[in-house]
Amino acid sequence: MQRFGTLSFGHYGPLGGGHILTAQDSMLQAIDLAQGMDDLGVNGVYFRVHHFARQQSSPMPLLAAIAARTERIEVGTGVIDMRYENPLYLAEEAASVDLISGGRLALGVSRGSPETVVRGYEAFGYTGSSDPRGADIAREHFDLFLRAVEGEGLAERDAMSPFGGGSGMQRIEPHSPGLRSRIWWGAGNRDSAQWAGRMGVNLMSSTLLTEDRGLPFDELQAQQIDAFRTSWREAGHPGEPRVSVSRSIFPITTAEDEMYFGGRQDGDGVGYIDGMRSTFGKTYAGAPDVLVEQLLADAAVQSADTLMLTIPSQLGVAFNLRIVEAFAKHVAPALGWQPTRDTVTA
Repeated sequence: MQRFGTLSFGHYGPLGGGHILTAQDSMLQAIDLAQGMDDLGVNGVYFRVHHFARQQSSPMPLLAAIAARTERIEVGTGVIDMRYENPLYLAEEAASVDLISGGRLALGVSRGSPETVVRGYEAFGYTGSSDPRGADIAREHFDLFLRAVEGEGLAERDAMSPFGGGSGMQRIEPHSPGLRSRIWWGAGNRDSAQWAGRMGVNLMSSTLLTEDRGLPFDELQAQQIDAFRTSWREAGHPGEPRVSVSRSIFPITTAEDEMYFGGRQDGDGVGYIDGMRSTFGKTYAGAPDVLVEQLLADAAVQSADTLMLTIPSQLGVAFNLRIVEAFAKHVAPALGWQPTRDTVTA
């Protein structure tokens, strides 16, 4: 593990006891938390994207705000649902955020997660799918998005335009050199991971895998990562791709931690999501030395270069920053991590 960050689901709404976390609260707290993590030397802050739900749904303004308030931390998504996206507009937004951040965008995209509505992407105007889950729309949108990010000319110039004219094909603007290497695909099974390898994009291995081979989740995920890297090499792509996995990890160092997370550690789960048999990873909660031992034995965590900690964003900035700081001080160094700043002490 070379890098770690947080993956936030961005939930907001009633908290109980008459308290409400508003959408504005959720976004402003995300910015404050990212600033604190940047000061700690943490590598990244990433956000799930869900439509028609009380969660983050339009991540680019949030990522731009975080980029403007931080210096080193990577800003990203895990993942944007391509079924809902205008590919060319997304390419413009992604390039803008990448330029504002100085090349710190890690844009995770995919077919998306199970929804709270039925085929919600059709309400956004994207119809005609022959797949019950809209996977064909997602792949079509991703293909056009990738061409735009690569700088391909996609619209014919108007020779009579009063704004410059000319001939030939015009690319999307702005264009951010290097953004292509910072695109990730969220894969929930081996076939999708292999496809990502052939496409030459980085891999975000999902928090659940839509397959069950009778193996522990971490071993199943490690096999998926191996298949992705093999496909990358066989396709002849240069360099080494990045790979991330996400885990729920809670170092217990105080009585408050024990109150929230004591007894939370559980095993892998198997069930049906979106009509497919799926495998879920377990939650890690315990003393730091116990977590180190367990994570060193987690095959996928050891195979990936980036670990995303899923955080309970409803508990506020101070609480989440303490979770992150405890992991940075007491767990991450034993896994091979080094901060981006010389600020974390044992």
